[in-house]
Amino acid sequence: MASDLVAALAPLMAIAALWCLVPQGWRGRVWLHALMALVLVALLLRYLWWRLTVTTDGASLATAEGVFVWGLLIVETLAWIDALILIALLLRRRDRNADADTHEARLGAMDPAELPVVDVFIATYNEGLEVLEKTLVGATRLDWPADRLRVHVLDDGRRDWVGDLARREGAAHVTRPDNAHAKAGNINAALKRTSGDFILVLDADFVPQRNMLMRMIGFFEDPGVGIVQAPHSFFNADPVQAGLNLRDRMPDDQRFFFDDIMRGRDGWGVAFCCGSNGILRRTAMEEIGGGLPTGSITEDMLLTLAMLRKGRRTVYLHEPLALGLAPESLGAFFVQRARWARGALQILFLRDGPLGAGLSLAQRILFMPSHWIVQSLAQTAAMATPAVFMLTGMRPLLNATLEDVLYLQIPVLVLILLLLRWMAPRNFFPLAATVLGVLQAFRLLPVVLGTLVKPFGHAFKVTPKGADARTGLARDLPTLAMATGLAAASILGLALASDPDWHGDALTGLVPVVVGWTLINVAVLLVVSVVALTPPAPRKEERFPWPEPTLMRLRIPAPHGMAAGTKAPGHSCERAVTGSDLSLGGAAVCMSAPQPPSVLARRETADAPIAEGGEGSLLVRGVGWVDCKVIRVWRDLQGRERLGLEFTSMTTARRTALIEKLYTRGARARRWNTNPLTQSWWMLSGTFRASAR
Repeated sequence: MASDLVAALAPLMAIAALWCLVPQGWRGRVWLHALMALVLVALLLRYLWWRLTVTTDGASLATAEGVFVWGLLIVETLAWIDALILIALLLRRRDRNADADTHEARLGAMDPAELPVVDVFIATYNEGLEVLEKTLVGATRLDWPADRLRVHVLDDGRRDWVGDLARREGAAHVTRPDNAHAKAGNINAALKRTSGDFILVLDADFVPQRNMLMRMIGFFEDPGVGIVQAPHSFFNADPVQAGLNLRDRMPDDQRFFFDDIMRGRDGWGVAFCCGSNGILRRTAMEEIGGGLPTGSITEDMLLTLAMLRKGRRTVYLHEPLALGLAPESLGAFFVQRARWARGALQILFLRDGPLGAGLSLAQRILFMPSHWIVQSLAQTAAMATPAVFMLTGMRPLLNATLEDVLYLQIPVLVLILLLLRWMAPRNFFPLAATVLGVLQAFRLLPVVLGTLVKPFGHAFKVTPKGADARTGLARDLPTLAMATGLAAASILGLALASDPDWHGDALTGLVPVVVGWTLINVAVLLVVSVVALTPPAPRKEERFPWPEPTLMRLRIPAPHGMAAGTKAPGHSCERAVTGSDLSLGGAAVCMSAPQPPSVLARRETADAPIAEGGEGSLLVRGVGWVDCKVIRVWRDLQGRERLGLEFTSMTTARRTALIEKLYTRGARARRWNTNPLTQSWWMLSGTFRASAR
């Protein structure tokens, strides 16, 4: 028996040796990834053959257990096919940064009068001033000749204040009499009223960086390019990062897609327009009828397919050229993902979708929205299966022993996780990916199944942003109920499995595996529950790192019982400080500042203590003096005095300058730890810290 167990562990020991012996410098090599992918396929085929011929032997569809067994096999097989497609995409990732450098230099050397005219479309419906203003400021300050740049605010809300804001920033306020076809209809209406050679499409919450056009327009030198797409990058934490208090310890939920998967799609020639941060060629739009397709609520995917059928390609430039607002609450997150899932599935039922004529086999496969179906089913099944087994005795695998599972199943699972870690070391973390998958699956599975039954006739829902996103429910009760219910059922199952009289000899081999599976599930469900319990962040404006030496002028109120000899109440003093973070609403500064540049060195030293409530002004380089109020005074771990400041008034010109400083120059650079052990520890500790709150 012991020898059988050792033999069963041989594949796992080989994978562990691979992890330990492969040099660090080799782990990013494409040839190694391809070799590991071939080994994975071989192990997977062997495993699936065993699943089909052994673990279903005796499973009758006339019994509940038989339906359970065959249903799991079908879902698992689809999940593995989806995983192999992912691996294939990652094997052909492409970077175009050097090409962008060449194009930028060429455009910069051209006569400005020879540059093409660019229309910038900012599509908006109900976003507030705090969201739309940043995008408009960024769009009107793009590095492009002013007479070749035309900014249009496409306002489906038909709001007077939006018109005033647009005119203030030198943009056109474009409205239409109805909201037919939602965002696609809004853009199509604007296309008929404009004539620029290219159209940059921005959602209302994506602030373009100043060099966006110079980095992207050059790719249209190739006449076959119809769309140039940049990634969606974010300046705030998404709900999972915020819920686990891991803002700078883990990537946001879309980084794996935009940093790795989209580069792979570009390598295969199947990158697609993502709704925002894409530039369209007007002549290519005219070739497909003069506007965006309106058959699905994901008009961007249909647009890409329409252009492919006309021989036009989508180019993907992997650079953060626009910074956007990630969903600020779970409610907003689920509205966004439900719309994406429903729209992706709708294209299956359209003549112009991936099953229609005019596409290659590879294009059909890579545009199939199978991921939304498979992942929702697979994650839900993975969470529920151990509890079903332990509570009912229905086996997920028939005729399986512990040795079989260790020899055939677990090595495939471990190998694909290892391969994905090596292929995407900055963005793929198994625990984070599982948490996100489970979080989405609980809420998206009903949407997916409902759309398959009734593809059309659903209302278009805009993702809540800004104040709208922060005023929803503080807790996501459906997700919380599902996660805690499954966790309770799993724990009850563990208690039953501890009784040898319950499972009997026929089930003994599976019990150790299912117990381990259950413990992992309970940990994941705990994390999901913590995220579901996290209310939206109350902060109105995002804080950006601001390590600049500067000056502060404060009129310090006299504290109670002030000692004789100190400066008089209300004395105005100027002190050198070092910035810590900065937002549109305020700043944090450190009083124990290093010596600032000579231009800032002329100051009067103040010996009076600074108290909360003090008023004064802060010098922000590139903006000017901004009135502020001290709302918090504290000492950090090094004993340095720090102040939290709230801006009390700001001119329009200075507010605009501050928006430019914070949002149009890539100030929020994403950094996180890529070590898997450290990453896992921080995820767990973040969960416990969030639970304690």
